[in-house]
Amino acid sequence: MQPRDIIAKAWAITKKEKDLRIWGFSGALLKTLLNAKLFLFQAWLIYSYFILKNPIGFFTIEKTLIENLPLAVAISIIVFFFLLLFVEWLFPHMAKGAIIGLAAKSYKKEDVKGGLVLAIYNFFPLFAIHEMLVLSSITTTITLCSLSLRYGGGAGPIAVMLLVTFWLVSNILEFFWIFAEEAVVVKKIGIREAVKQSFKLVISYLGHVVFLMLLLFVIALRIIANLLMVILIPGIVLGLGFLLATFLPPVVSYSVTTVLGLVIIVLASYLFAYLEVFRQTVWTITYMELSQLKDLDVIEKDDE
Repeated sequence: MQPRDIIAKAWAITKKEKDLRIWGFSGALLKTLLNAKLFLFQAWLIYSYFILKNPIGFFTIEKTLIENLPLAVAISIIVFFFLLLFVEWLFPHMAKGAIIGLAAKSYKKEDVKGGLVLAIYNFFPLFAIHEMLVLSSITTTITLCSLSLRYGGGAGPIAVMLLVTFWLVSNILEFFWIFAEEAVVVKKIGIREAVKQSFKLVISYLGHVVFLMLLLFVIALRIIANLLMVILIPGIVLGLGFLLATFLPPVVSYSVTTVLGLVIIVLASYLFAYLEVFRQTVWTITYMELSQLKDLDVIEKDDE
């Protein structure tokens, strides 16, 4: 199958399968919320450090809530906040397993069912693969760099340089591991074998110009989505908050900003759901097609 056919088929599946889009939206929403929190916290830190000349501490939010609200209410909010962070961190891995599995079923013209089973049974291997490349995430790297500069003392700049280096290496490795998740879900093989197979597939067909164009196109979509998610959405929310605070009481401006921010995040997550499902379906179909081809290093197979 030619790359343009893969793209067309992936987009057709994305538009056709409602269950895929539901899983995509759920994962995109939680991932957007998590990245927005991380970005807003870093923006608040920069503002307090450079403008207010009084950097916030790591638990400033929790301390402020306890000091200004009844203890039971403050603790409830803090517990809910950390539970939400935990879900936002873990659920996207479950969603990815469901998306890959359901996309593969749709491509093979099977019943698109069992999303929850696919999500649960593929969670741990997908989580392990992702966490081995945790520094490939720009938001995670920025957060760790910020912590290094705040608490690392003289070693902070060195730690930042190491983190940036690991980020570059992780993104290179992620490129070669691009089929590992599909191998785990579709073929039900172990993590080590999945990574090995992904390396081999990428290297074997790296010289295919059209296929490379497909890779670059999909990667470009992911970069654009990440930039929008990390910068644009929190930037809009912060801008609205500062604008409203100039002529409205603080409580009103904060409430309006929160509601508008949630609406923007939901709408953006709907867009990201299409992008994520389409991107993941492209990789799933590509993996299924390439894995059926004969290994380039095998000339004759021993019948024994």
